[in-house]
Amino acid sequence: MAVMRKRFSSVCSSSSTEDNSASLYDSAPTSASDPPAEHEHPYAPLLCCHRVQDSLLSSNSSFTRYRGILNWIIILLVLTHAHLFLENFIQHGFLIDVKKVLEHLIADNCNWPSVNLILAANMFAITALLLERFQEKGTLSPTKAHRLHLTNLGLLLLFPAAVIAHEPTISTGGAFFSLWFYTALGMKLYSYQETNRWYRQAHLTNAETDMKDSKAHNEHLTFQDLYYFLFAPTLCYQRDFPCTPKVRINKLLHRLLEMVIVIQIMVGIVQQWIEPIFQRSENSFSSMDITMRVEHLVGLVAPTHFLWLLLFFLSHSYLNFCAELLRFGDRHFYGDWWNATTLITFWRNWNIPFQKWCHRHVCAQLVEKNVPLSQAELLVFLMSAALCEYMFALPLHSCRLWIFLMMVFELLVAVFLGNYFQGNYGNGLVWLCLLLGSPLAVITYFHDHYISFQQSSFSALASDHRPRGVVFLQPH
Repeated sequence: MAVMRKRFSSVCSSSSTEDNSASLYDSAPTSASDPPAEHEHPYAPLLCCHRVQDSLLSSNSSFTRYRGILNWIIILLVLTHAHLFLENFIQHGFLIDVKKVLEHLIADNCNWPSVNLILAANMFAITALLLERFQEKGTLSPTKAHRLHLTNLGLLLLFPAAVIAHEPTISTGGAFFSLWFYTALGMKLYSYQETNRWYRQAHLTNAETDMKDSKAHNEHLTFQDLYYFLFAPTLCYQRDFPCTPKVRINKLLHRLLEMVIVIQIMVGIVQQWIEPIFQRSENSFSSMDITMRVEHLVGLVAPTHFLWLLLFFLSHSYLNFCAELLRFGDRHFYGDWWNATTLITFWRNWNIPFQKWCHRHVCAQLVEKNVPLSQAELLVFLMSAALCEYMFALPLHSCRLWIFLMMVFELLVAVFLGNYFQGNYGNGLVWLCLLLGSPLAVITYFHDHYISFQQSSFSALASDHRPRGVVFLQPH
């Protein structure tokens, strides 16, 4: 019996150190000196059933197979929001009407100020190309050409702002599209002149450069090269972009179908879900009491977040559509921002083309001028926050600094709470900021714009008792 008890004790001690789920009977040590199997206790495999191990959901566990929980969350979200959609349909009826958007686009005999504004942008692009050609020929000195480039870029930024602010017939949607287009064009043209300046400096410092190399450099200063860059899904210029062998028509049609479907869903969410919440308001957010303000914000969290995710997917489809059409090879437009454990990681991964431009033309240039890297990154972030405020405030003719202040608040959260929220907790904090952060601040601008439009056209709306459709594209 003493020998058997000793053997059972060794079985228990050896099983407690194992990390797999093998049976205790198989883990028992055996040797030639062990008694025959017929003398072993019949319940030897059942005597020891415990070992050192963590709970699966504890932070010390290495368990990662959460697919079942993810499926449960997805089903629960679908059922919950199906209930919200059903309740919305019972209360308001079917409000989705895509024809209202089309009727708005063909109104006023297709007299679209935003289209004329976009066509006028060609003169700024052609001016940048001519300045580069004059520099290459030696007609303009580098200093004078740089000043003219900056003047051209300054006019490019002021021109759409002046038109949007003083043109009463331009729609809100057209103003948004025009302003985003001009902002991207300004960043592209800045990269265009800056990168060409670097190429010229490289040629001047290379004493062995022959005429053949100089001619090759001149061949890039063409309309074809410039407009390929302007239409390419990138903000950073270089001479030769990586290209794919051919255009895949099936991928092109797939991306086009994605864009059509996503736009339809976004219009449906705005008309069916967001606008009824706006219609319950009589005052702007700035004049509401705190209880009513919180009630409206809570109701807008889910549709605003879905709209933001759909907007991201729309940008994914659009950028890949342009890349496929132009055979543009670099399609790293975003990283895995959904796995970000800090807000700083999220900002670096959700918009790669913009981050590349900021690092190449702003941050690196500041560091070259002996500005500390941390201060350079802070200046880039503040510039991004101010740009976001400008992009939404100008078309809506309303500047309350809510978007800028919300992004600054998120920066403070990232700095002071980043050490306390790491791993899964940090990722949860990132998603919480996405739910309650900048997208929600953006929708408050649209809310106040809706209220101001409703008040200005109250007499016209009173004669029509049918629920309205999309009004975000109506003129201010």
